Amino acid sequence: MSWWGKVAGGAFGFMLGGPLGALLGAALGNYFDTGPDTAGSGDFLGRGSTERIQTAFFTATFSVMGYIAKSDGHVSRSEIELAERVMRQMRLSPRQRQVAVDLFNEGKQDGFPVLQMLDQFRREAARRSTLLQMFLEIIVATAFADGELDARERNLLQTIASQLGFAPRQLDHLLERISGQARFARTESSEEQLRAAYKLLGVSEKVSDAELKKAYRRQMNQHHPDKLVAKGLPDEMMDIATRKAQEIKAAYELIKSKR
Repeated sequence: MSWWGKVAGGAFGFMLGGPLGALLGAALGNYFDTGPDTAGSGDFLGRGSTERIQTAFFTATFSVMGYIAKSDGHVSRSEIELAERVMRQMRLSPRQRQVAVDLFNEGKQDGFPVLQMLDQFRREAARRSTLLQMFLEIIVATAFADGELDARERNLLQTIASQLGFAPRQLDHLLERISGQARFARTESSEEQLRAAYKLLGVSEKVSDAELKKAYRRQMNQHHPDKLVAKGLPDEMMDIATRKAQEIKAAYELIKSKR
């Protein structure tokens, strides 16, 4: 892939600069025998380029997943399994997977500069709201991985969402949808699955058919894989976006069949 090919070509994380560049440089440093090629430092991936945004997304995602997983004092097996599932869905190469693991571990360290890193990520994403939302969805799913969302995790999610430009009500809405998505995927009760389907689409069970269709189209537009990749989602995350879109469609079809 284009962005990984440039990163692995020897430019390290220094093409980004700032905390994101430092994080990626540290993760990559263990897997190259030579030092970083800093020629043209800061210009290797031009600001606003797709490759640069993809690199920032990859770096921010796995490091903040580690940060959230460690926020309650320990990393649970379910949180590790979620990170591994994301890596499998991305079909990472062995080297990419090791870099993702190292980024996850960097996020677990004391003093992880989460606010500075998020501030840079927001600037790199250049107001691509759907891309930022996709990132936040992955982070929220990490917090939900152990089946619980304690007060500390919720406060951290509020801080992260605010740093990315999301209002508290937007985070609350997202938390409801991610909770519904998790239940929709695993419940065996048809009644419970129907309730989860409404939550996944972010609407009440009393919503009109017209509002239901509007919510469905909005969700599909926000999670359309091709549109997300065009905005800077790494190609490897296409399967994750596709699965989300499939679940949204399945929830909508279930609700329509029961009306």
